[in-house]
Amino acid sequence: MADDIIATAAEALEAEALPRLREVHADTAGDATPQALPPALRKPAGGKSPARWAYERLIHYIKRFEDGLEAGEEVAMAMTGGHSGVLRIQGMGYFDPDIVTFYGTDPAGAKTQLIQHVTQLSVILRALPRPRPEAPPERIGFRLARELEDEAESGGQEDDAPRGPDAAPETS
Repeated sequence: MADDIIATAAEALEAEALPRLREVHADTAGDATPQALPPALRKPAGGKSPARWAYERLIHYIKRFEDGLEAGEEVAMAMTGGHSGVLRIQGMGYFDPDIVTFYGTDPAGAKTQLIQHVTQLSVILRALPRPRPEAPPERIGFRLARELEDEAESGGQEDDAPRGPDAAPETS
């Protein structure tokens, strides 16, 4: 099915471009320099679905956001464009070719899942107080990043991974 995909010239060039990240912040001194990317993000996106590519970059942003959190905070996200509120991120995934999903709880503790098409993806990361300050913080970004690093070290092959909507058991 991947051979049936038609891309514009701009999309084809974008997919083959080597990824790079550059940011400028008002609160840091000195020149803005391109940031070193983790191994999973150093390759062109050409062989990845839009969902996989969005998933990998979101992991990078979540991990970096968590790096700046205080001990009493955990990462959450606000849904943009609606009145759905905030989701404390406890899991993340993707469904090829174009769906990214977030799992977690809302501020009241209700189980919450956001399913988002990559063309509509817009996420606000927020620092929220931990619901149980006595428990160690849950850092989902570190766990997700470790998974990407392990995959990059093993050659990035997912051929033995379950495929299709019924391939994996539900995670409830």
